[in-house]
Amino acid sequence: VQLVESGGSSVQAGGSLRLSCAASGFIFDDYTVGWFRQAPGKEREGIACISGSDGRITYADSVKGRFTASSDNANNMVYLQMNALKPEDTAVYYCAADLRFRHPITIATMEYSDWGQGTQVTVSS
Repeated sequence: VQLVESGGSSVQAGGSLRLSCAASGFIFDDYTVGWFRQAPGKEREGIACISGSDGRITYADSVKGRFTASSDNANNMVYLQMNALKPEDTAVYYCAADLRFRHPITIATMEYSDWGQGTQVTVSS
């Protein structure tokens, strides 16, 4: 199993970025991929997840209405569109897979077994 994030960058507040997560070694159709972030000195936070089987999505309150998760199941890709970025969104962003077959979706960090290496997002004021 491998997950590779890309798309992180430095942007000004109010700007947008789209992160990509390329998954391999498993078929996304039957599992869940989540997006997480970790700011310096803070715990890793779950912000969104998307079910490969039925497309259900859950968001953390901190990003609801600004971030949108989506997927391209045919290509085993998951995306995170981030709009109206704020300085407090600055963090390393990770995607991760919950490889329990069609397990109920959750953004709880402990439920995810396989992680990407992360991509840095920096939002300046």
